Amino acid sequence: MAPISQAKKRHKIQPEKPYSNTRLTMKKQLLFLLLACACLSGRAQGLNKSTGNYQSHTPEPNGLQIKTDNGVMVRAIVYSANVIRLRYSNTQTWDDLSFSVIAEPQKTKADIKDEGSKITLSTDSLRLEINKNPVRVRLFDNKGKLVNEDEAAFGTSWLGTQVTTYKHLQPDERFIGLGEKTGPLDRKGESYTNWNTDYFGYPAGADPIYQSLPFYMGIHHNMSYGIFMDNSFRSVFNFGASNDRFASMSADDGEMNYYLISHNSVAKIIESYTWLTGRMPLPPMWALGLQQCRYSYYPEARVMNIAQTYRAKGIPADAIVLDIHYMDKYKIFSWDAERFPKPKLMTDNLRKLGFHTVVIHDPGIKVQPGYKPYDDGVAKNVFAKYPDGTNFTAQVWPGWCHFPDFTKASTRDWWGEQMKANAADGIDGFWNDMNEPASWGQRIPDLVEFDFEGKKGTHRKAHNIYGFLMSKASYEGGRKALGKRPFVLTRAGFCGVQRYSAVWTGDNQSTDDHMMSGVRLLNSMGLTGLSFTGMDVGGFTGGASKELFARWVSIGAFSPFFRIHTAIDTKEADPWSFGERVEAINKNYICLRYRLMPYLYSTFYESSQNGMPINRSMALNYTHDHKIYDWKYLHQYMFGQSILVAPLESNKELARVYLPDDNTWYDMYDDRSFTGKQEIIAEAPLEKLPLFVRGGSIIPMQHLVMSTSETPKDTLLLHVYKGKAGSTFVHYEDDGESFNNEKGGFLKRAITLNPAGKTLTFEAAEGSFKSRYNHVKVIFHGFTELKDQITAAGSKVKLKQERYALVGDMPNFDPQGTGKSAAAAPAYTAVFNNGNGKMVLSW
Repeated sequence: MAPISQAKKRHKIQPEKPYSNTRLTMKKQLLFLLLACACLSGRAQGLNKSTGNYQSHTPEPNGLQIKTDNGVMVRAIVYSANVIRLRYSNTQTWDDLSFSVIAEPQKTKADIKDEGSKITLSTDSLRLEINKNPVRVRLFDNKGKLVNEDEAAFGTSWLGTQVTTYKHLQPDERFIGLGEKTGPLDRKGESYTNWNTDYFGYPAGADPIYQSLPFYMGIHHNMSYGIFMDNSFRSVFNFGASNDRFASMSADDGEMNYYLISHNSVAKIIESYTWLTGRMPLPPMWALGLQQCRYSYYPEARVMNIAQTYRAKGIPADAIVLDIHYMDKYKIFSWDAERFPKPKLMTDNLRKLGFHTVVIHDPGIKVQPGYKPYDDGVAKNVFAKYPDGTNFTAQVWPGWCHFPDFTKASTRDWWGEQMKANAADGIDGFWNDMNEPASWGQRIPDLVEFDFEGKKGTHRKAHNIYGFLMSKASYEGGRKALGKRPFVLTRAGFCGVQRYSAVWTGDNQSTDDHMMSGVRLLNSMGLTGLSFTGMDVGGFTGGASKELFARWVSIGAFSPFFRIHTAIDTKEADPWSFGERVEAINKNYICLRYRLMPYLYSTFYESSQNGMPINRSMALNYTHDHKIYDWKYLHQYMFGQSILVAPLESNKELARVYLPDDNTWYDMYDDRSFTGKQEIIAEAPLEKLPLFVRGGSIIPMQHLVMSTSETPKDTLLLHVYKGKAGSTFVHYEDDGESFNNEKGGFLKRAITLNPAGKTLTFEAAEGSFKSRYNHVKVIFHGFTELKDQITAAGSKVKLKQERYALVGDMPNFDPQGTGKSAAAAPAYTAVFNNGNGKMVLSW
């Protein structure tokens, strides 16, 4: 590089000379201008091809298609009153295959008008304006307020095959979402890449990692909107990083295809997004329990010893998870005959102890003639290929492998057939790993070809959806093989993966940084339609300290997917591995999770119906409260609709907590009450994870069981908290494993607290399932004005006064580490028969 002084000399700009008409004739001037325009146009086309100006449009069902003078086609389709799909193609073709979107355009009242300089599409909830010259879009709500708009100069444009949509940054705009992305809750000023990456021991701020979830929400002026870009090529989302002008989303290839969602709340946006991409089916109940894993537990005797120790120590758990050493030389769908000589007998014995068995599945099929999955896969033509028709081969754990092409329906069916052997051996949980897809060298050639249901595409397009489609194959195959709900867990995924699988955050590290980063990841994934999420509790690499392990287990007990997992050559990481104090802490929080199972399972049911996450970022309910975006509080989240969790590092004993809104909040341990809209300092010794209950909440609990297969005592404990505002909780039950729930085999009951009316109403139950609980014990928290009786269904019922906190009846729960049980506050209680009819309690 030349010295700066020389560079300046070479690029010195000469001053303009006055223009003289005598030097050029008018004809020459015109020719010069035309040539100049042509050169500029060519340069613009070469660097950045714009959408261009409107040329014509044709009506389509629910929308229209526009042609521009730059050879671009634009489509706008109304999917619902709140959702519009926008598509841009500069190839004169459309790609109509989407694995993510399952919704079809609904019959919606939509008014389309050509207004000269623009075309408008209006529904009851929004108005989309398409400016003609140049083609740009602006979104307004039904009150005429601007919600989202293209950046006027750039709109949607192309750099070679890369397509980008630029959106004008609104004043004080915030951005949330994008799923499995580290960093702050508000993405403003950041940029993120979507390219599923096998990143062992990734740093807490790494990007990208395992999942690509190109859906985000913008927030400004007390409004919010969502954008989902349905394009599986490598993509980049820029939320004003290195610029103060625009937010942008770009994909390396394919069409620009995105859905604009307009609602007055984040919750409603998530509901519409999961209507588009699907919602989590109810998993088997046992999958909500604690799962114990190590890389790896073997031989069989060790696996049984882990299960028996859980039961001997009275610590609840539901699954043992087997990592890659259960296989014969890492070959999928096989067993190491020496380590596991009788797998069916082992899984039967585990089931007698209340344990289910989960095994790891990697996609690579070892190239080994005589190995049944290899021979069958070659015969049935299921593998991804090079352009010359030969099967693509790369190295992973078994050695040289072929990789199933999950973009082909017949391959997904083939994978399900292979799973029948696992099911016959008593396996009912399937853990999909290494499915980014990963291989040694970390670089699958771009030219590798995939089927895409006969439409063909390369690895560039298939990479980000590979794990998603493997999960689809595993869920559908497991469902057929088991005849009941399978549990599927995946590391890699794409939008819509929630329809098939739980997700965990991959190979994390045993550090406080990673524990807290994991909380942010789960909260963010919840904003992106993924409800069943978790992290390796204790950290996968490095080995946790005893303090870190205890804190992590307490946080893990308040996450949707709860699995303890650590790597080979690290210290054992079982609940009892770190001494008596840590064992007691772990046992307390694991037991608390199992007692909360009615609340948790009902919350999972809610998610299956409307897409609401289990771990709820504070941005879901308190979107426009600026304090929740403060780094001091952004790890807080709601566990379901009622419990506020305030995670903190293992080396801290005081937590700064922000209690939002102007409701009353209750310390979950001793019923101390706090007024909302304030910051408090909460004591948080290792024994006490700060937990608070929102006033007006209803929390159903049960007596302790050692696994979800154990029938609890027949009394449902219903904790009701006084507050300024009430709430409705839908308590849900079914058998926890079959598909009878899809045919009416459930029991669903709405319970509503009305503080103003001083009533607690049990609506008539729906469904044919018989409740596990013959009685309901109502515990009234904070109702100091209650007398000694209430009215139930018109009859007087005497109240009993007890000292009762939500965790107060667990005799060994010691949140202060003082050797004393949790201090319970006075509470009124009453017991009722659990009938199916409507019942009103009043006071």
